[in-house]
Amino acid sequence: MLYMAAWLMIAGLLCVLMVATSDYGWIEAVSVIVPMAALYAFMCLASLYVCRSFPLQSTAFLNVVFAVMVSSALSSAIWFAAGTGLTLALDRGEVFPGLQHRYTTSGPLMFGIGMLLYILGIVIHYLLIAFDLARTAERKALELQVLAREAELKALRSQIQPHFLFNSLNSISALTATDASAARSMSVRLADFFRKTLKLGHEQFIPLADEFALAENFLSIEKVRFGERLAYEKHLSNECESILVPSLILQPMIENAVNHGLAHLISGGTIRIAAQKFGNVVQIRVTNPTDPDRPSSKSTGLGLANVKRRIETLYGNDASFQITNGTDEYSVEMRLPVTTKQS
Repeated sequence: MLYMAAWLMIAGLLCVLMVATSDYGWIEAVSVIVPMAALYAFMCLASLYVCRSFPLQSTAFLNVVFAVMVSSALSSAIWFAAGTGLTLALDRGEVFPGLQHRYTTSGPLMFGIGMLLYILGIVIHYLLIAFDLARTAERKALELQVLAREAELKALRSQIQPHFLFNSLNSISALTATDASAARSMSVRLADFFRKTLKLGHEQFIPLADEFALAENFLSIEKVRFGERLAYEKHLSNECESILVPSLILQPMIENAVNHGLAHLISGGTIRIAAQKFGNVVQIRVTNPTDPDRPSSKSTGLGLANVKRRIETLYGNDASFQITNGTDEYSVEMRLPVTTKQS
């Protein structure tokens, strides 16, 4: 529709030009120009094939210029010949006596206009092709970014469970020699934990309530190993239960609290997990006691580094990750935008 509307405007301008520069009357100009404009509107569509046959990216400039000039001259000649036939028919039918002579007199002007219009069609098609290539390149770039992000997230998540499994199996191995009953209990809980993680781990996001349940299951396994040395508290408000978070995001934080914090305390301590909602942000914090006499580590560990990378990849600047290493307390806090199934 837009294309035909443009050609109607061109036909109107050509009628004005013919009346102003030649001896055409208005009725004569409309009778000749409108059919010719309709014909040339379809002929100029063929300029797309010229553009595809001589792409700018892989064709020498002079070859493109040559192709454009030849195709425009040929199309204009055909267009002028069609106009000659039309005016000849109108002249011989005595509809517009002398029209053939007037048309022939304006021939150079019509031929030049035909070339310009065809060249304009070629330019427009080259621009459309360029825009299409740009959109395609942008779409492919976005697809590659999405694939890269998904691959990175899968790689980061895949490092979580083997790390935990390695530690758990070592603990079970140690318990078999000292406490066979505890080893059996830990094996059962470990199997239950992995059943749940296999069920939920395939999801990119899970409700925070499920994430807390996995965390509690994880701590119950570790409690078999540490006994009374390990205690934990959790606080999850009702409004936070349905908030979606990346699956298994808490496990590395709690594992870090156990292995790099509480494990180095003879008397043990309490690990606290809390989630609070502040407007459109949910704050999740894991706190554990530390040994003030133990030299502080400059590294945050693989697990916490993975958590940070995951939330940066998923949320960008909309999320934050902060570690606070106090005198006798270690805290890991992340702030994520609130997302629910309904939103």
